[in-house]
Amino acid sequence: MQTLLVTGGAGFIGSCFVRQELARGECRVVNLDKLTYAGNLDSLADVLHHPAHVFVEGDIADAALLAKLFAEHSPWAVVNFAAETHVDRSIDSPEPFVTTNVLGTFRLLEAARRWWVTLPSDRRDAFRLLHVSTDEVYGTIGHEGTQFNETSPYAPNSPYSASKAAADHFARAYCRTYSLPVLVTNSSNNYGPYQFPEKLIPLAILSAVEGRPLPVYGDGQQIRDWLFVEDHTRAIRTVLEAGRLGEVYAVGADCQRSNLDVVKAICRCVDELRPDLAHRPCESLIQFVADRPGHDAHYAIDAAKLRRELGWAPREDFDSGLRKTVQWYLDHPDWVGRVTDGSYRGERLGLGRPS
Repeated sequence: MQTLLVTGGAGFIGSCFVRQELARGECRVVNLDKLTYAGNLDSLADVLHHPAHVFVEGDIADAALLAKLFAEHSPWAVVNFAAETHVDRSIDSPEPFVTTNVLGTFRLLEAARRWWVTLPSDRRDAFRLLHVSTDEVYGTIGHEGTQFNETSPYAPNSPYSASKAAADHFARAYCRTYSLPVLVTNSSNNYGPYQFPEKLIPLAILSAVEGRPLPVYGDGQQIRDWLFVEDHTRAIRTVLEAGRLGEVYAVGADCQRSNLDVVKAICRCVDELRPDLAHRPCESLIQFVADRPGHDAHYAIDAAKLRRELGWAPREDFDSGLRKTVQWYLDHPDWVGRVTDGSYRGERLGLGRPS
Protein backbone atom coordinates (compact mmCIF):
# COMPACT_ATOMS: atom_id res chain seq x y z
CA MET A 1 0.00 0.00 0.00
CA GLN A 2 1.44 3.39 -1.01
CA THR A 3 1.96 6.07 1.63
CA LEU A 4 0.71 9.66 1.49
CA LEU A 5 2.34 12.27 3.72
CA VAL A 6 -0.31 14.84 4.63
CA THR A 7 0.69 17.99 6.51
CA GLY A 8 -1.94 19.91 8.45
CA GLY A 9 -4.19 16.86 8.41
CA ALA A 10 -5.98 17.72 11.67
CA GLY A 11 -7.27 21.03 10.32
CA PHE A 12 -10.56 21.72 8.60
CA ILE A 13 -9.66 20.89 4.98
CA GLY A 14 -6.81 18.52 5.80
CA SER A 15 -8.93 16.33 8.07
CA CYS A 16 -11.59 16.10 5.36
CA PHE A 17 -8.94 14.91 2.90
CA VAL A 18 -7.59 12.37 5.40
CA ARG A 19 -11.06 10.97 6.08
CA GLN A 20 -11.73 10.68 2.33
CA GLU A 21 -8.41 8.96 1.65
CA LEU A 22 -8.89 6.40 4.40
CA ALA A 23 -12.42 5.72 3.15
CA ARG A 24 -10.97 5.06 -0.31
CA GLY A 25 -8.77 2.37 1.23
CA GLU A 26 -5.98 2.73 -1.32
CA CYS A 27 -3.30 4.55 0.68
CA ARG A 28 -1.65 4.62 4.05
CA VAL A 29 -1.75 8.17 5.45
CA VAL A 30 1.02 9.68 7.58
CA ASN A 31 -0.59 12.77 9.08
CA LEU A 32 1.70 15.52 10.41
CA ASP A 33 0.05 18.34 12.36
CA LYS A 34 1.36 20.85 14.88
CA LEU A 35 -2.02 20.90 16.70
CA THR A 36 -2.28 24.65 17.01
CA TYR A 37 -5.71 26.00 17.99
CA ALA A 38 -7.13 25.03 14.58
CA GLY A 39 -5.75 21.48 14.65
CA ASN A 40 -8.35 19.27 16.27
CA LEU A 41 -8.00 15.54 16.83
CA ASP A 42 -11.77 15.44 17.47
CA SER A 43 -12.12 16.00 13.72
CA LEU A 44 -10.24 12.72 13.19
CA ALA A 45 -12.01 10.76 15.92
CA ASP A 46 -13.50 8.23 13.51
CA VAL A 47 -10.16 7.47 11.84
CA LEU A 48 -7.51 8.37 14.42
CA HIS A 49 -6.83 4.70 15.22
CA HIS A 50 -7.45 3.42 11.70
CA PRO A 51 -4.77 0.83 10.84
CA ALA A 52 -3.77 2.82 7.75
CA HIS A 53 -3.46 6.13 9.63
CA VAL A 54 -0.30 7.28 11.41
CA PHE A 55 -0.63 10.56 13.30
CA VAL A 56 2.52 12.55 14.11
CA GLU A 57 2.37 15.70 16.21
CA GLY A 58 4.99 18.07 14.84
CA ASP A 59 5.86 21.18 12.88
CA ILE A 60 6.59 21.41 9.14
CA ALA A 61 9.26 23.96 10.06
CA ASP A 62 11.15 21.16 11.91
CA ALA A 63 13.68 20.10 9.29
CA ALA A 64 15.00 17.13 11.29
CA LEU A 65 11.51 15.73 11.81
CA LEU A 66 10.69 16.10 8.12
CA ALA A 67 13.89 14.29 7.11
CA LYS A 68 13.02 11.48 9.52
CA LEU A 69 9.47 11.14 8.14
CA PHE A 70 10.63 10.99 4.52
CA ALA A 71 13.31 8.40 5.33
CA GLU A 72 11.02 6.28 7.52
CA HIS A 73 7.81 6.33 5.47
CA SER A 74 9.02 6.89 1.89
CA PRO A 75 5.81 8.56 0.66
CA TRP A 76 4.77 8.42 -2.97
CA ALA A 77 3.20 11.88 -2.57
CA VAL A 78 2.92 14.83 -0.19
CA VAL A 79 -0.12 17.09 0.22
CA ASN A 80 0.63 20.29 2.12
CA PHE A 81 -2.37 21.74 3.98
CA ALA A 82 -0.34 23.03 6.92
CA ALA A 83 -0.97 26.76 7.29
CA GLU A 84 -2.13 29.53 9.53
CA THR A 85 -5.25 30.76 7.75
CA HIS A 86 -7.33 33.30 9.66
CA VAL A 87 -7.00 36.84 8.28
CA ASP A 88 -7.92 38.59 11.54
CA ARG A 89 -5.26 36.66 13.42
CA SER A 90 -2.70 37.58 10.76
CA ILE A 91 -3.52 41.26 11.25
CA ASP A 92 -3.16 40.96 15.02
CA SER A 93 0.01 38.83 14.93
CA PRO A 94 1.61 38.21 11.51
CA GLU A 95 4.79 36.43 12.61
CA PRO A 96 3.26 32.93 13.06
CA PHE A 97 1.98 33.19 9.48
CA VAL A 98 5.48 33.87 8.18
CA THR A 99 6.90 31.04 10.30
CA THR A 100 4.41 28.36 9.26
CA ASN A 101 3.30 29.43 5.80
CA VAL A 102 6.62 30.64 4.41
CA LEU A 103 9.43 29.04 6.43
CA GLY A 104 7.44 25.85 6.98
CA THR A 105 6.65 25.45 3.28
CA PHE A 106 10.28 26.14 2.38
CA ARG A 107 11.51 23.48 4.81
CA LEU A 108 8.97 20.96 3.52
CA LEU A 109 10.08 21.60 -0.07
CA GLU A 110 13.75 21.35 0.89
CA ALA A 111 13.25 18.13 2.86
CA ALA A 112 11.30 16.64 -0.04
CA ARG A 113 14.01 17.66 -2.51
CA ARG A 114 16.85 16.25 -0.44
CA TRP A 115 15.02 12.93 -0.11
CA TRP A 116 13.70 12.86 -3.69
CA VAL A 117 17.15 13.14 -5.33
CA THR A 118 18.24 9.95 -3.55
CA LEU A 119 15.47 7.86 -5.13
CA PRO A 120 15.85 5.58 -8.12
CA SER A 121 14.54 7.12 -11.33
CA ASP A 122 11.21 5.27 -11.36
CA ARG A 123 10.43 6.45 -7.82
CA ARG A 124 11.48 10.01 -8.67
CA ASP A 125 9.16 9.98 -11.69
CA ALA A 126 6.22 8.77 -9.62
CA PHE A 127 6.60 11.27 -6.77
CA ARG A 128 4.27 14.29 -6.37
CA LEU A 129 4.11 17.23 -3.96
CA LEU A 130 0.87 19.18 -3.98
CA HIS A 131 0.84 22.56 -2.25
CA VAL A 132 -2.65 23.76 -1.25
CA SER A 133 -3.21 27.50 -1.47
CA THR A 134 -5.93 30.15 -1.66
CA ASP A 135 -7.53 32.65 -4.03
CA GLU A 136 -6.66 35.40 -1.55
CA VAL A 137 -3.15 35.61 -3.04
CA TYR A 138 -4.72 37.41 -6.01
CA GLY A 139 -6.11 40.28 -3.95
CA THR A 140 -9.50 41.63 -4.94
CA ILE A 141 -11.33 41.66 -8.26
CA GLY A 142 -11.40 45.12 -9.78
CA HIS A 143 -14.79 44.95 -11.44
CA GLU A 144 -17.78 42.64 -11.74
CA GLY A 145 -17.78 39.87 -14.30
CA THR A 146 -14.12 38.91 -13.87
CA GLN A 147 -12.72 35.88 -12.08
CA PHE A 148 -9.29 34.82 -10.93
CA ASN A 149 -7.59 32.06 -12.90
CA GLU A 150 -4.17 30.44 -13.02
CA THR A 151 -2.61 33.43 -14.83
CA SER A 152 -3.99 36.17 -12.56
CA PRO A 153 -1.27 38.40 -11.06
CA TYR A 154 -0.57 38.11 -7.34
CA ALA A 155 -1.63 41.12 -5.25
CA PRO A 156 -2.06 39.98 -1.61
CA ASN A 157 -3.62 42.49 0.77
CA SER A 158 -3.25 40.87 4.21
CA PRO A 159 -0.35 39.29 6.08
CA TYR A 160 -2.11 35.94 5.65
CA SER A 161 -2.44 36.21 1.88
CA ALA A 162 1.09 37.61 1.56
CA SER A 163 2.47 34.60 3.43
CA LYS A 164 0.55 32.19 1.17
CA ALA A 165 1.73 34.06 -1.92
CA ALA A 166 5.32 33.67 -0.77
CA ALA A 167 4.77 29.96 -0.19
CA ASP A 168 3.28 29.57 -3.68
CA HIS A 169 6.33 31.27 -5.19
CA PHE A 170 8.68 28.93 -3.31
CA ALA A 171 6.70 25.93 -4.59
CA ARG A 172 6.96 27.17 -8.17
CA ALA A 173 10.66 27.98 -7.78
CA TYR A 174 11.48 24.50 -6.49
CA CYS A 175 9.77 23.01 -9.52
CA ARG A 176 11.55 25.31 -11.98
CA THR A 177 14.99 25.30 -10.32
CA TYR A 178 15.27 21.72 -9.06
CA SER A 179 12.62 19.96 -11.21
CA LEU A 180 10.88 18.84 -8.01
CA PRO A 181 7.49 17.49 -9.19
CA VAL A 182 5.26 20.15 -7.62
CA LEU A 183 1.58 20.98 -8.19
CA VAL A 184 -0.28 23.97 -6.73
CA THR A 185 -4.00 24.48 -6.17
CA ASN A 186 -5.64 27.81 -5.33
CA SER A 187 -9.17 27.45 -4.00
CA SER A 188 -12.01 29.78 -3.17
CA ASN A 189 -13.56 30.04 0.33
CA ASN A 190 -14.31 26.63 1.83
CA TYR A 191 -17.19 25.70 4.12
CA GLY A 192 -18.60 22.50 5.55
CA PRO A 193 -18.50 20.23 8.62
CA TYR A 194 -15.66 20.49 11.16
CA GLN A 195 -14.75 24.11 10.34
CA PHE A 196 -13.38 26.05 13.30
CA PRO A 197 -16.07 28.44 14.51
CA GLU A 198 -14.14 31.67 14.05
CA LYS A 199 -14.90 31.49 10.33
CA LEU A 200 -17.99 33.20 8.92
CA ILE A 201 -20.32 30.27 8.24
CA PRO A 202 -19.87 28.18 11.42
CA LEU A 203 -19.76 31.35 13.54
CA ALA A 204 -23.05 32.51 12.05
CA ILE A 205 -24.67 29.08 12.46
CA LEU A 206 -23.76 28.81 16.14
CA SER A 207 -24.62 32.44 16.88
CA ALA A 208 -28.02 32.02 15.22
CA VAL A 209 -28.79 28.86 17.18
CA GLU A 210 -27.69 30.40 20.48
CA GLY A 211 -29.40 33.76 19.94
CA ARG A 212 -26.14 35.74 19.99
CA PRO A 213 -25.46 38.78 17.76
CA LEU A 214 -24.50 37.92 14.20
CA PRO A 215 -21.56 40.24 13.36
CA VAL A 216 -21.19 41.27 9.71
CA TYR A 217 -18.23 43.38 8.62
CA GLY A 218 -18.97 46.78 7.04
CA ASP A 219 -22.08 46.71 4.84
CA GLY A 220 -21.77 42.95 4.24
CA GLN A 221 -21.37 43.36 0.48
CA GLN A 222 -17.98 41.64 0.26
CA ILE A 223 -18.40 38.81 -2.24
CA ARG A 224 -16.85 35.37 -1.87
CA ASP A 225 -16.95 32.29 -4.10
CA TRP A 226 -18.01 29.40 -1.84
CA LEU A 227 -16.75 25.82 -2.23
CA PHE A 228 -18.01 22.85 -0.21
CA VAL A 229 -15.00 21.28 1.48
CA GLU A 230 -15.64 17.73 0.23
CA ASP A 231 -15.70 19.03 -3.35
CA HIS A 232 -12.38 20.76 -2.71
CA THR A 233 -10.68 17.64 -1.34
CA ARG A 234 -11.97 15.59 -4.29
CA ALA A 235 -10.39 18.20 -6.56
CA ILE A 236 -7.09 17.84 -4.70
CA ARG A 237 -7.12 14.07 -5.20
CA THR A 238 -7.92 14.62 -8.90
CA VAL A 239 -5.00 17.02 -9.34
CA LEU A 240 -2.68 14.73 -7.39
CA GLU A 241 -3.53 11.81 -9.67
CA ALA A 242 -3.79 13.48 -13.06
CA GLY A 243 -2.51 17.06 -12.88
CA ARG A 244 0.38 18.14 -15.08
CA LEU A 245 3.54 18.63 -13.06
CA GLY A 246 4.50 22.24 -12.50
CA GLU A 247 0.97 23.44 -13.16
CA VAL A 248 -1.40 25.51 -11.05
CA TYR A 249 -5.09 24.60 -10.82
CA ALA A 250 -7.75 27.02 -9.61
CA VAL A 251 -10.56 25.33 -7.65
CA GLY A 252 -13.96 26.94 -7.28
CA ALA A 253 -17.66 26.12 -7.55
CA ASP A 254 -18.86 29.41 -9.09
CA CYS A 255 -21.06 30.08 -6.05
CA GLN A 256 -20.59 33.81 -5.53
CA ARG A 257 -22.49 35.33 -2.61
CA SER A 258 -22.14 38.49 -0.55
CA ASN A 259 -21.32 37.95 3.11
CA LEU A 260 -24.69 39.46 4.05
CA ASP A 261 -26.54 37.08 1.72
CA VAL A 262 -24.65 34.14 3.23
CA VAL A 263 -25.61 35.14 6.76
CA LYS A 264 -29.25 35.63 5.75
CA ALA A 265 -29.28 32.20 4.06
CA ILE A 266 -27.92 30.66 7.26
CA CYS A 267 -30.63 32.41 9.27
CA ARG A 268 -33.37 31.01 7.02
CA CYS A 269 -31.89 27.51 7.25
CA VAL A 270 -31.63 27.64 11.05
CA ASP A 271 -35.19 28.99 11.26
CA GLU A 272 -36.38 26.01 9.23
CA LEU A 273 -34.37 23.32 11.01
CA ARG A 274 -34.88 24.72 14.52
CA PRO A 275 -38.49 25.99 14.60
CA ASP A 276 -38.39 25.79 18.42
CA LEU A 277 -36.03 28.77 18.80
CA ALA A 278 -37.71 31.58 20.71
CA HIS A 279 -35.61 34.28 19.03
CA ARG A 280 -36.74 33.45 15.47
CA PRO A 281 -36.42 34.95 12.88
CA CYS A 282 -32.67 34.77 13.24
CA GLU A 283 -32.12 37.66 10.82
CA SER A 284 -33.06 39.94 13.72
CA LEU A 285 -29.68 39.03 15.29
CA ILE A 286 -27.62 40.58 12.45
CA GLN A 287 -25.37 43.44 13.57
CA PHE A 288 -23.04 45.41 11.31
CA VAL A 289 -19.57 45.99 12.79
CA ALA A 290 -16.58 48.08 11.72
CA ASP A 291 -14.87 46.65 8.65
CA ARG A 292 -11.46 45.05 9.05
CA PRO A 293 -8.31 46.68 7.61
CA GLY A 294 -7.46 45.77 4.03
CA HIS A 295 -10.69 43.80 3.56
CA ASP A 296 -10.84 42.45 -0.01
CA ALA A 297 -14.13 43.30 -1.71
CA HIS A 298 -14.55 40.41 -4.12
CA TYR A 299 -13.06 36.99 -4.82
CA ALA A 300 -14.17 34.62 -7.55
CA ILE A 301 -12.48 31.63 -9.17
CA ASP A 302 -12.62 30.42 -12.76
CA ALA A 303 -12.09 26.65 -12.49
CA ALA A 304 -12.43 26.03 -16.26
CA LYS A 305 -8.93 24.53 -16.55
CA LEU A 306 -9.61 21.96 -13.82
CA ARG A 307 -12.98 21.06 -15.35
CA ARG A 308 -11.66 20.91 -18.91
CA GLU A 309 -8.36 19.09 -18.37
CA LEU A 310 -9.18 16.79 -15.45
CA GLY A 311 -12.97 16.40 -15.59
CA TRP A 312 -13.62 17.63 -12.04
CA ALA A 313 -16.92 19.29 -11.15
CA PRO A 314 -18.47 20.15 -7.78
CA ARG A 315 -21.25 17.90 -6.53
CA GLU A 316 -22.81 20.47 -4.20
CA ASP A 317 -24.33 23.83 -5.05
CA PHE A 318 -24.37 26.48 -2.36
CA ASP A 319 -27.88 25.74 -1.10
CA SER A 320 -27.35 21.98 -0.77
CA GLY A 321 -23.91 22.38 0.77
CA LEU A 322 -25.09 25.00 3.23
CA ARG A 323 -28.03 22.90 4.36
CA LYS A 324 -25.72 19.92 4.96
CA THR A 325 -23.36 22.16 6.90
CA VAL A 326 -26.04 23.67 9.14
CA GLN A 327 -27.48 20.22 9.82
CA TRP A 328 -24.03 18.88 10.73
CA TYR A 329 -23.46 21.59 13.34
CA LEU A 330 -26.92 20.98 14.79
CA ASP A 331 -26.23 17.23 14.95
CA HIS A 332 -22.77 17.49 16.57
CA PRO A 333 -23.13 19.50 19.79
CA ASP A 334 -20.32 17.53 21.47
CA TRP A 335 -17.76 18.56 18.83
CA VAL A 336 -19.00 22.15 18.95
CA GLY A 337 -18.97 22.21 22.74
CA ARG A 338 -15.40 20.94 23.04
CA VAL A 339 -14.19 23.53 20.52
CA THR A 340 -16.04 26.49 21.98
CA ASP A 341 -15.05 25.76 25.60
CA GLY A 342 -11.47 24.92 24.63
CA SER A 343 -11.51 21.46 26.19
CA TYR A 344 -10.36 19.86 22.92
CA ARG A 345 -6.94 21.35 23.71
CA GLY A 346 -7.17 22.17 27.39
CA GLU A 347 -7.81 25.91 27.27
CA ARG A 348 -10.65 28.35 26.66
CA LEU A 349 -10.62 30.18 23.34
CA GLY A 350 -12.19 33.54 22.60
CA LEU A 351 -14.63 33.22 19.71
CA GLY A 352 -16.81 35.94 18.31
CA ARG A 353 -15.23 37.76 15.38
CA PRO A 354 -16.43 37.08 11.85
CA SER A 355 -14.14 35.93 9.07
